[in-house]
Amino acid sequence: MRTIRRHLAWILVLPVIALLWVPFYNRMEPSVAGFPFFYVWIAAWIVITALLTAAVHRWWKP
Repeated sequence: MRTIRRHLAWILVLPVIALLWVPFYNRMEPSVAGFPFFYVWIAAWIVITALLTAAVHRWWKP
């Protein structure tokens, strides 16, 4: 049971790593619907983080 919790906690580290890796998404091209990639990347990770948090909350058994 503890190993499952440990793995679930690591899932929550993914958004932090993705957003701290700035050289990957610090660019204007490609643009998506007229928005620079930077803004699309940040907005996508807001949604992904919410979904990951909800999933971890659902599977975390006290």
